[in-house]
Parts: sequence; C-alpha cells; structure tokens
Amino acid sequence: MTELRLITPDVYAWIADTPGHDHPNAGVVIEPDGATIIDTLLVASQGECLAAAIEPFGVPVRRAVYTSSHVAAVGGSAVFWMAARYGRSQTSALLEQPANVDALARLHPSYAAELSTLTESPTRPVSHTVDVAAWLTPKVCALPFSGHQQENLVALVPDADTLFAGSLCCFGVTPNVFDGNPEVWADTLGDLAELATTIVPGIGPVGSSHDVVALQAYLYACVDAAADASGIPPGPWDQWTNRDLDEVNIERASMLARGDAGVPSSMLRRLGIT
Repeated sequence: MTELRLITPDVYAWIADTPGHDHPNAGVVIEPDGATIIDTLLVASQGECLAAAIEPFGVPVRRAVYTSSHVAAVGGSAVFWMAARYGRSQTSALLEQPANVDALARLHPSYAAELSTLTESPTRPVSHTVDVAAWLTPKVCALPFSGHQQENLVALVPDADTLFAGSLCCFGVTPNVFDGNPEVWADTLGDLAELATTIVPGIGPVGSSHDVVALQAYLYACVDAAADASGIPPGPWDQWTNRDLDEVNIERASMLARGDAGVPSSMLRRLGIT
C-alpha cells in the first residue's frame, strides 16, 4: 500500500510501504492555486492512485517536477496531463525520444503490460526547462544538480525544512547508476544533506542527512572498488535490497575512470540488448 504521509501542513510524501525500483515515491505540496507534485511515479495506475489521494484537497494539480527522465519519475505523467511540467534540458531531450518498452518491461516485469502502453500514450514532455535555481511557487524552489544523470532536479520546500530529492536519493534500496556518475553523485549528496532536515527520496522511506551520507559512502565505495564487487566493504548497505546492482554501479564507475561514458555491459544484459 502507498499513502500520503503528512510532513508539515500542506506538505506530503507519497511513500510506498514496499520500497523498490517498481514502487517509487512522490511529493505533494498544496497551495491555494493548486498542487505541485514531485515525480509522477512509474506507471499510470500508480499515478491514478496519487491523483485520487490529492482529490480531497479540492485543488487541481498545477505543476509536476521531474527529478530525472527515468520512467520511475515520469511514467505516470499522462495522468496529470493538465499540469505544467518542469525538468532539466537533458530530461526534456530524452523524453522526446520514443520509450524502449521492451527494455522497460525487462526492468519492471510486474508492470510490463502497462509500460507497453507508453508506445501509444507516451510520457508527457517537459513544458518548462529549469537549468538554474527557480521558485516555482511561493513554497517550492527547484534546484538543479547532477549525479544520478548528467542533469537532475530536486524540489526544496524551505518552510517545511523538507527536500524532495527524487531520483537523487534512494534509501534502503541499492541505486542503479547505469547512466549516472557515482563520484559526481556522491559529491552532490554532500550538498543535498545540508539543504533540509527531512529528505524524501525517490525510493525508500523518508530519511535524513544520515541516510544521505550512507548513500554517499556506498557510491564512493563503488568508485573505489575498481571493477571488483568484492571491494565494497561492509556498511549500512549490507541491509539494502537489490544488491545485484553493485555489478552495474561498479562497472559504470570503472568505465568512467577510463573515459568511457557508455552503458555498462551488465546493464545491457538486464535490458536484453546483449
């Protein structure tokens, strides 16, 4: 079950109780003119549940913030078709390309049927590009960062001392860094940890700077592992799920160290491409 969890008045986190790459989170900020959501979840059925939870507030969803172009952040966007959509230039460019539904189905087999509909009903493109810090509303400030991808976006709600980190944070679940830069991401997390006391990740339970630091340490460990998964030392990540992604993350770090920004072969195998 996924539910809206109150953080402060008018600020909510939509949190899955079974966190994982199939069950991402979203944020909701209610203001007089309407709601701002941060990410639109993986598929339309998840987005419809979120829309139903917002309906009792009696305001329309005016804005959607995309923290990345990954399907877990944008897959349910068609549900919020009237919302203005804010994202980075990279997100905009990638969403202009057709979705590889076969690859997405392999990554998210439980939702393969729904993901196949992205061919006829694609994700909604970015309508407003945000490449510098910008106040979207009196409550919500969008901030550009890098790491999970070359270009990411987060939403800060200063009055609530809350950061909706979206794709840049993954708590209790191993991240997938196949098109990111683990070292840059880890550096970025050092900045994110200082922005707010409450951190809402794209995947996992609501956390704090301690969770951000744990993720940062894991990413640095991937960089230091030098293409050897056994090189990741014991740490908080020993309790995380999806540790099979270590292979992808370490390979990506090793490739970048050689100046190769391609997709790791371990990820291509998962996608059924090789």
